[in-house]
Amino acid sequence: MSRTIAKIPASSPRLLASAIGVALGASSVAHLAQAAEDTEQKGQRNSISLGATNITGEEQDNTSYQVEKASSQKYTAPLVDTPRSVTVVPQQVLKDTAATSLQDALRTVPGITFGAGEGGNPQGDRPFIRGFDAQGDTYLDGVRDTGGQSREIFDIESIEVSKGPNSSFGGRGSAGGSLNLVSKTPQARDFTNGGFTYGSDQTRRYVLDVNRQFLDDSAAFRLNLMSHEQNVAGRDAVNYDRWGVAPSLTFGLGTPTRVNLSYYHMESDDLPDSGIPYGYGSSTATAHVHDKPNDGGDSSNFYGLKDRDFRKTRADISTISIEHDLNDTMTLKNTLRHGSTGQDYILTQPDDSKLNVNKYGTVWRRANSRVSTTTTTTNQTDLFGSFQALGFKNSYSTGLEFTGEETRVSSYTISPNTNPVCTVAKGSLGGQCTSLSNPNPDDAWTGSIARNYNGTNTKATSRAAYVFDTIELDPKWLLNVGLRYDTFDTEANTNATTGRTKIKDDSQFFNWQAGLVWKPLDNGSIYASYATSATPAGGLLGEGSDGNPLSAGAATSDLQPEETVNYELGTKWDLFHDRLSLTAAVFRTEKKNTRILVDALTYENAGESRVDGVELSASGKITEQWQVFAGYSYLDSELVSAGLNGRNGVVSAGSNKGNQMPNTPKSTFSLWTTYAITPKLTVGGGAFYVDQVYGDAGNTVYVPSYTRYDAMASYKLTKNIDLQLNVQNLTDKTYYDKAFSTHFANQAAGRTALLTTSFHF
Repeated sequence: MSRTIAKIPASSPRLLASAIGVALGASSVAHLAQAAEDTEQKGQRNSISLGATNITGEEQDNTSYQVEKASSQKYTAPLVDTPRSVTVVPQQVLKDTAATSLQDALRTVPGITFGAGEGGNPQGDRPFIRGFDAQGDTYLDGVRDTGGQSREIFDIESIEVSKGPNSSFGGRGSAGGSLNLVSKTPQARDFTNGGFTYGSDQTRRYVLDVNRQFLDDSAAFRLNLMSHEQNVAGRDAVNYDRWGVAPSLTFGLGTPTRVNLSYYHMESDDLPDSGIPYGYGSSTATAHVHDKPNDGGDSSNFYGLKDRDFRKTRADISTISIEHDLNDTMTLKNTLRHGSTGQDYILTQPDDSKLNVNKYGTVWRRANSRVSTTTTTTNQTDLFGSFQALGFKNSYSTGLEFTGEETRVSSYTISPNTNPVCTVAKGSLGGQCTSLSNPNPDDAWTGSIARNYNGTNTKATSRAAYVFDTIELDPKWLLNVGLRYDTFDTEANTNATTGRTKIKDDSQFFNWQAGLVWKPLDNGSIYASYATSATPAGGLLGEGSDGNPLSAGAATSDLQPEETVNYELGTKWDLFHDRLSLTAAVFRTEKKNTRILVDALTYENAGESRVDGVELSASGKITEQWQVFAGYSYLDSELVSAGLNGRNGVVSAGSNKGNQMPNTPKSTFSLWTTYAITPKLTVGGGAFYVDQVYGDAGNTVYVPSYTRYDAMASYKLTKNIDLQLNVQNLTDKTYYDKAFSTHFANQAAGRTALLTTSFHF
């Protein structure tokens, strides 16, 4: 095998992070074990659990699943009075479910699925919210977090899921909603939290969270460390290895002026899994109907090559925020962030396009590759507070945002990487072909790999102004409004062997939202709301499957923004002395002006899709011992106007009109609940159901519905040491959690047992 690969080198700091975690963990546990008896006899100490949650900056029950207010100042009312569906996954839910990634965490939120990535669409998080792709709609502390990533949550306090179009909050995109990850920040107390997890399939995870005050308690430093490595239950060969560090420093705690500096770094080095090939049900290469994954009778089969496949990622994010209280009712805040994310991979896509699976029981190991870097610089200035005007109380937030983004995407030249008819398996054709039923990941790869520096460089500049206000018309009626104006200028330059191309687009769009809230009682609300979003051409900067892409040629006669509107009726109630939050909503989301093919070489913004839905949720304490975090989502989706089928100047037969939207299950349900049997012993469990999901607009490939069950038990050994056992996928169910539009689906992990020892003092 001949290789010329500029891989990111294996990083020794990962080993250092592990060593620090183990050393501190061991020393802390030893110290605590020795001092446990003395500690029991002392007065109250600042014992902060790993699940500490600080959403609003006020003291809250840090073990509750209920959250009263979102972290962003753009939410100008408590959640019970906010006229849109918002779900907050708090730290305690993350801890109790043993979540370690964004995808793990969002399993507890119905109405969200994940799509698969490959070559053109990068590997990483690709959430769908209410049926619409939200790959570019993830925010970190209210600032857009761009670039293809697989996000860790070791430095995350909570995750806020806003459902329904909300470009008025964050700008472009957000057709189905958005995600806001809330970082851990320095606190006005000293604590040390940590833990180590040992689990099945060689899972090893170490975390450390240290907070220390100084300068007469007016400043604080916080450090989060993580090291994680594991294989995957029920999957041959696949492994994940990552480490991260996140220091932050705050000056001015408890004063009118506060300055926060933070840095986040994470690296990963994986042998990725592209999943299981679809089995074509037809005997020819014409359109096929309702095909699902075919693993050849063994769900552990891995179709990649150890000798060829890899995925390395890196993220570096630096943030400076300054916040000043101008008076008791007005605060000015400025946030400046620079971030860089990148990934480098070659992965096997188990390809079925030559009907090898159905005809010969073989699989082509198609090689997909990507080398990409995304850099983003954002400055966001916010002014928020409250005032009285004309006898009405106003809770407002207004601001300006300036962002510059750049993405560089290239790949590897891999030879051979043809599309062969694999009549013979056993690593034939230089390792390109393998058996469907008995693939060998140790097959020799005899081809060559070299960097291909041709690719696409995309730049974008955006400017925005926005304002939000909740007006208290009287104690029972609230009016919530939000307005945002954006300009988005983007330019893509492509270098190829055939020459260079350049295309530009300048977009301006205005979005707004309005909601009327009626409060029949102080602890509840009934609301009606309307909201919009806009998706301009090239909004993902080449870092995703862009439904409105920025590309050159005759196929781009129209580059107008796609437009989405949402109509919603809902109700929210805080029951049992405000311990338990219940919500219900019915909605219609319509996306218009989408890019569709109208003849062989012409795309126009003339398409339409629609989702009618119902959502229910419950979060918080039913009793002091019994907690619940649950929800149900029903999505009736339809491609109302889908255009013609075809690509590259060729129109194919058939129509997608009336089909179900891809990655949009009709029903999803999640239930996670815990019960404290004694002050020391807590047990819990969960059930997660996802309906059948189509991978493509033609509804020709799908993954079946599934129900997954989890269980947990935790025990407080001492005041400072806890044990927690989680068993995920309790019944060892074989299921698929991502459906790609062609070729393959991703298989989820089998039964996984995790034992975590946590210390906190």
